[in-house]
Amino acid sequence: TVRAYRLYLAGSAMCFERGWLALYQLLAARPDPAKIPQRCLACSIARAMKALVASAALLLAGLAPAAGWAAPPVEWHHRLQADAAGHAAPVALTLDACSGGYDAELIALLVALRVPATLFVTQRWLDRNPAAVRELLANSDLFELEDHGTAHVPAVVGSGLRLYGMAVQPDVDHLRHEVTGAAQRIAALTGRRPAYFRGAGAAYDTVGAQTVEGLGFHIAGFSVNADGGATLPAAAVAARLRSLKAGDIVIAHMNKPAGDTAEGFAAALPGLLQRGLRFVKLSQARLVRVP
Repeated sequence: TVRAYRLYLAGSAMCFERGWLALYQLLAARPDPAKIPQRCLACSIARAMKALVASAALLLAGLAPAAGWAAPPVEWHHRLQADAAGHAAPVALTLDACSGGYDAELIALLVALRVPATLFVTQRWLDRNPAAVRELLANSDLFELEDHGTAHVPAVVGSGLRLYGMAVQPDVDHLRHEVTGAAQRIAALTGRRPAYFRGAGAAYDTVGAQTVEGLGFHIAGFSVNADGGATLPAAAVAARLRSLKAGDIVIAHMNKPAGDTAEGFAAALPGLLQRGLRFVKLSQARLVRVP
């Protein structure tokens, strides 16, 4: 029972870290053993232990590769080469805009501090946020737009399968459209074809990765997840940012203004700049894939 409980806690911690689980409410009551007959108390404990073991089993089932995968998708991680853009301590900030709104506070902070960033945007987000797009294009010295897909469907091929709750591509033709549709939209806005692609969920199966690279795009991974999909509180975002080292690639989100991402960045960025860390865009660096 103790092993099952520890397994449950470890699995839950990993799921919270990756944004697969959220805790909304927990209600508990501690009964008075003196008011419960010993036989009933023993039965209650037995039922609780059975429920705990069952919960652990369900959690493990959720963590296991889904049935039907030829090979489970893999999250890609990258770092920057040490001599990227000639800086001694380069760090790259990448912000995803999957759908939703525009975190104007976060972008205003980057502009004020003159911190460059590579922005991975979907065509869906571009179409829904024209005023934000104009603001980003007006600061093209700081921000570059890269490809996050047409409709934010993972770059994984498998009919009827799901990645992090998202339906994946039914076939390669749909994946090609997911990649090229957004790329064409970005090219029309900026005059340049994006060089990098980051799929929804940032994980890829073999067919997905080969298809993306076959279309001439580099897959962009990361080494530090700063905001857990814009779900983390400001203190947690700031703590993760303060752990940055030379060569790190940060992923965070700019499409959820109700989150605490901007506040976390505001708390951490000035100190990072004082430490001597310098931020570069991905176009100014070379990426190295790491485990």
